[in-house]
Amino acid sequence: MSRGFFGKYAVYLAWIVSLVATGGSLYLSEIMHFIPCNLCWYQRIFMYPLVLLLGMASYRNDRNMIRYVWPLSLIGGAISLYHYAEQQIPALAKMLPCTVGVPCSDDYLDWFGGYVTIPFLALIAFAIITMLMLNARRYDEMEVGEDELAEENESGYGTV
Repeated sequence: MSRGFFGKYAVYLAWIVSLVATGGSLYLSEIMHFIPCNLCWYQRIFMYPLVLLLGMASYRNDRNMIRYVWPLSLIGGAISLYHYAEQQIPALAKMLPCTVGVPCSDDYLDWFGGYVTIPFLALIAFAIITMLMLNARRYDEMEVGEDELAEENESGYGTV
């Protein structure tokens, strides 16, 4: 039942995740006055459109939007992973240091001893969105397969 739930409502759940992630990034920058670094801006560039795309897909119940969501979530997740690695591995931050604005290796949040950071939270959001879209696609393929099987049984071709 849980697989069916997450497959059936994957687009809606992904939209909620993108809303929370976007709201969180705006809260941190506008309310808490944390200045975003360059890599944070790139992550925002890939997260913010997901709110609109997934919102439209949810409103229209349009599951074809998955093909537009995947590239944004995968590229955004890759940027988040690199940013998180830059914060956790000091040698990586020295290889390509940020020269303008806030250094990308700085961290405003350091929950649980520095393991949970802003890029880590963004990575989790991108990963959840990606997995939900994968689950939605599998659910759609399963639904199509069941429809085809039902049509075969009705026509008599699928029975012996």
